[in-house]
Amino acid sequence: MRTKGLAALALFTTTAFTAAPALAEDMGSGFSVNGGATIVSDYRFRGISQTDEDFAIQGTMSVSHESGFYATVWGSTIDDYIAATADAELDLIVGWRHTYDATTVDVGVLYYVYPGGCCGIDTDFVEPYASVAHNFGPVTAKALVAYAPSQSALSIGAGDEDNLYLAGDLTATIPDTPIGLSAHLGHSFGPSYLTIGDGYTDWSLGATLTVSKFTFGLSYVDTDGTLFSPSGRNITDATVVFSAGVAF
Repeated sequence: MRTKGLAALALFTTTAFTAAPALAEDMGSGFSVNGGATIVSDYRFRGISQTDEDFAIQGTMSVSHESGFYATVWGSTIDDYIAATADAELDLIVGWRHTYDATTVDVGVLYYVYPGGCCGIDTDFVEPYASVAHNFGPVTAKALVAYAPSQSALSIGAGDEDNLYLAGDLTATIPDTPIGLSAHLGHSFGPSYLTIGDGYTDWSLGATLTVSKFTFGLSYVDTDGTLFSPSGRNITDATVVFSAGVAF
């Protein structure tokens, strides 16, 4: 959501919901590390452009253990209207993931950090999350709940507001092809800094093509809300997002 941007991303060689593709490398003792870098034509966070409908550079690095615990750093360039002139977002994530037969449970805490903000404005906030995903052959269905408790970074002038986000996703791989398909529907409950008025709904449809370590994506993103950036652009209207990423 919300040169500082490129420098911060370079710290970890650089989602997510446009995610960079990633390959795992065994570190021994049950640990593995993976990462990736992606260029997107527009960084949309829950349907809202974080880059004034311009491109973004994104990257991720994750360390996981065979027990299911993991720690991830994800970052993206953003436009300075998001978080008090900051032009980078860093997401610091710790969580635990485990698969039971065809069902995967994932719980964790995400800390949004916006380095380089000015004027003493509090922009960083914490958001715990939980998801359950189940495989139906080549199709995976996932339900997500993310709840950011009351904190000053979410305030819109009426105190410390909280925020609830519910989402459902369907992903599938076309058998014997490198093509993946996805569908997403989410709703943000407000009011808070993360919502438009009392709340809004976002949705998307996408496709990916994976060739070796490279993944190319195309997605249609839209919302039922209306929000304009300082430049006068409607950053919640329908758009098509292109992406190109590499895993390492």
